[in-house]
Order: sequence, then C-alpha cells, then structure tokens
Amino acid sequence: MRLGLLLAGLVIGFDQLSKWWIITRVMNPPHVIEIAPFFNLVMAWNRGVSFGLFNQASEWNVPILAVVTLGIVVALMFWLRKAETKWVRMALGLVIGGALGNLTDRLRLGAVADFLDFHAFGWHWPAFNVADSAISVGAVLLIADSLFRKGESH
Repeated sequence: MRLGLLLAGLVIGFDQLSKWWIITRVMNPPHVIEIAPFFNLVMAWNRGVSFGLFNQASEWNVPILAVVTLGIVVALMFWLRKAETKWVRMALGLVIGGALGNLTDRLRLGAVADFLDFHAFGWHWPAFNVADSAISVGAVLLIADSLFRKGESH
C-alpha cells in the first residue's frame, strides 16, 4: 500500500505546486501563452467534472462533488489495500492522488484550476491539469492490467 500512497502524495504535491505557480505567477492576470503551435497555457476554472460536464455555477457543485470524490477515494483505498501487483498499486496511487489534488482545488478555490491546452486543426482538447493527467494515466494502467495480466481470469 505504501507505493500507492507515496505516488498519491507526489501527485498531490506536484499538482498543487503547479497550480499555485500558474495561478499566482503565470496567469496573473489571466492570458493565453503560446508554448508551441499545438499547446498553450491558459487559465480555466472547471466547476464541474471531466470535460467540463456540469460546469455551471451551482452552489451545490462543491459539496456534492466533494462527497462523491471522497466516496470514490475511499473505495479506491480499499482496492489499493488488496492490490496484488505493483502496476495496480501505482495506477491506484495516480488516480487517488489526482482525485485528491482536484478535490483540494474545489474545497480551497471553489473550482478546479485547469491550464494545459492542447489543440490541432482548430480543435481544442478541454483544458486540464496535472491531477487530470494522473487520473488518466492511472485509468489506462488499470485497463491495461485488466486486459493483459497473465494468470487468473478476471
């Protein structure tokens, strides 16, 4: 369980540090910084969930999404405790750390700070952050483990 918790802590730390830097130093005032023809730094506030779903200014977003997030993290912690492989422990650590990083924003700032903006041919992927990246990588690792792990059938 230590590996997963260590990785979760690293994700939370790096996520919060990157958001602090973006909010206080880079995007003060908010503007678009073109890094490459396909990548910008922007300042976006997500009050909803993935891909901006439910991104309205409802007073219920923070408490409802905080409770849902905590419920998911508790379930993932039980799974982490029983995880049999290093890859699953790492994947769960990434997802837990990402969820807690975004939860920290929600509780502290009322919304999740997103700032990484990839685009091509006039199409923009929704802005995201380090926590979102950790959740995505963790989910891909869990799917890969489920599909390709040798041994007992799942």
